[in-house]
Amino acid sequence: MKNSICILILVFATIFSTQAQKKRGRKGLEMSTAQQATLKVKQMTLALDLNATQQKEIMALMITKIDAVKKMKTARKEIRKSEKKPSADAIFTMKNNYLDAQIMIKNKMKQILTAAQFQKFEKMAKTKKRMAVKKMKHQKGKRGSRK
Repeated sequence: MKNSICILILVFATIFSTQAQKKRGRKGLEMSTAQQATLKVKQMTLALDLNATQQKEIMALMITKIDAVKKMKTARKEIRKSEKKPSADAIFTMKNNYLDAQIMIKNKMKQILTAAQFQKFEKMAKTKKRMAVKKMKHQKGKRGSRK
């Protein structure tokens, strides 16, 4: 009797903990494009000491960037739904559009920021990219150990 009660309590504890972990995701917390852009501009203002005109110009740029990222994610989801593997042309088109957008953003940032601010912006971007790669490698390592 005591053993069955202990097992039952253990099973319920496991079920509740897994349910709590599933609810930690951000799926329900989608912010609007303007909200995301506002937060990004404020972060950049703190890091780069932007003036008011720079903030306005970067705000417009961030809104277009966030919209482009959202479009790219939806296009990627649609390709995954329609095909098992995307065609070489689809991959080329997506990567080409992404790189064109990155080049456009870099050129506009170069026009908006001063030389010192742009150097700091480049350094921040490299650090962010390095951290993203490190995080992806860590996540791949976790997935591999589960199998």
